[in-house]
Amino acid sequence: MRILIIANGDDPPKSLLHTLRSRCDRFFAADGGGNIANRLGFPPDIVIGDMDSFRPPTGFRGEILQIDDQETNDLEKSLNLARTENAERVDVIGATGKRLDHTLKNLSVMQQFHASFDLLSFYDGRLCTRILPAEYTISLPPKHPVSLFPLSGIVEGITTDGLKYPLRNESLENGRRDGSSNETIGGPIRITHRSGTLLFMTLLTDNLL
Repeated sequence: MRILIIANGDDPPKSLLHTLRSRCDRFFAADGGGNIANRLGFPPDIVIGDMDSFRPPTGFRGEILQIDDQETNDLEKSLNLARTENAERVDVIGATGKRLDHTLKNLSVMQQFHASFDLLSFYDGRLCTRILPAEYTISLPPKHPVSLFPLSGIVEGITTDGLKYPLRNESLENGRRDGSSNETIGGPIRITHRSGTLLFMTLLTDNLL
């Protein structure tokens, strides 16, 4: 099962929401994300959260699942629900923007949940962001921007093929060395790492959706 979740960050492009909704089996909204979804014309199947933001429009037919647990944010509640429904792939939009603290929290949530699914991706108007497995291969156009970020603080044993600035069994570490603003040289890229949580960010292409 593939599930789409919309959070209460920056509005996604309507075209992106349309594409992802058409490819997903279920559509959840994390509290105030339901307002964005309804405004863009894509009512969610379920709105879940503490309900401090969602305002159901007249005629709303989706399920409202209120959870008053203040130890988890609304995205965590949504991903917990996706996990109980045995989702294999989860796409998240609206998890970034508006407030930097919320964006950083949601990246922490991504780290918390990525092992629960075969694939967990965040999308905004420009980027696809995901946590990489130990070995990852994808084809991207030439001169396509790619950034790597050590979400766990330090990531060791990184080797890349197909990037303009390769890494050969090297480390990235917050505050010392990151892997931003690299680019592809054409054809498939391959990224492996030995330890740590490695965040991969690249411009959207259809094969990432």
